[in-house]
Amino acid sequence: MRFDIFTPKSPPLIGMDISSSAIKMVEIAEEGRGKYRIERYAIEPLPKDAVLDGNITNLDAVAECAKRAWKRMATRTKHAALALPVAAVITKRIVVPSGLREEELELQVETEANQYIPFALEEVNLDFQVLGPAPSSNEEVEILIAASRKEKVEDRVAVAEAAGLKAIVMDVESYATLAAFSLIENAFPNQGKDQLICYVDLGANVTAITVLRNDQAVYNREQAFGGSQLTMDIQRAFGMSIEEAEGAKKAGGLPDNYENEVLRPFIDNCALEVSRGLQFFFTSTQYNQVDHIVLAGGCAVIPGLEDAISGRTQVNTMVANPFANMALSSRVRPKLLAADAPSLMIACGLAMRRFDS
Repeated sequence: MRFDIFTPKSPPLIGMDISSSAIKMVEIAEEGRGKYRIERYAIEPLPKDAVLDGNITNLDAVAECAKRAWKRMATRTKHAALALPVAAVITKRIVVPSGLREEELELQVETEANQYIPFALEEVNLDFQVLGPAPSSNEEVEILIAASRKEKVEDRVAVAEAAGLKAIVMDVESYATLAAFSLIENAFPNQGKDQLICYVDLGANVTAITVLRNDQAVYNREQAFGGSQLTMDIQRAFGMSIEEAEGAKKAGGLPDNYENEVLRPFIDNCALEVSRGLQFFFTSTQYNQVDHIVLAGGCAVIPGLEDAISGRTQVNTMVANPFANMALSSRVRPKLLAADAPSLMIACGLAMRRFDS
């Protein structure tokens, strides 16, 4: 069965990101002259452990959350683009003779896929995209194949359907992030060309570090550290439940000693983790510096974090905002969007799929 990771789709479309902490939805429209407008978005927190390591472990709870998010979107749009975590997808580049007909190409892809996918082909969803002429020969083309276990795809499709949506695109989270990242690159000198950009996604439980050069990942690393650490620190320091601590972290109003005794040590730890991630990059590659650090994820907007990371690493650091150059509809509050933007990278990249040509 073909699996539409790559097939471009027509509008309108909701980008729907199922992360470990929340369901995030984004809808983007065309403003004209190559400009975009964010129409609406929603972030609906998930119950603890409803999604673990990218796997949906409590389908009913996640489906309920998706229903609430879609209701808050207040949109008629029913088509959705979703994404699978990188760990759930096997990708491989292959080279085939150019000029093959579609059926011949599909057969060749299936033959190749059989050799490296550790499951029977009937157990997986498979898709491919022609990348262009092969580097080694003009008579061959390079193909990117992507495959995932059917149940991983079906779980996400089931969540969309339970919310009354139709999943018409199934992407990969790393590709969706890159699509949103391309909206940020304009902020760098020379649009980031030939520069090393360290993209740091500060998630709830994991900090993912990706170093990019000309839109290609040259390094990936995950570290077990994230925003839930701050929630647990608040819980311990002030005798709160996890839910109360999570709420207080977002809403504020914590005791006076919060900043010095809880928040500051967390910020310092965060800066240390990023610095350590960079050291691993330098020792395992030929590179010994990066040009920029971009912070994404829910923690990215913590006041003082950007400066702490910049100070420790001595690298120009900025917070990701893929909507910075977009118009905003009257439904979107600018201040709130600025705070939420770093955690909407995947949902934004998915929403941008409606403009694929």
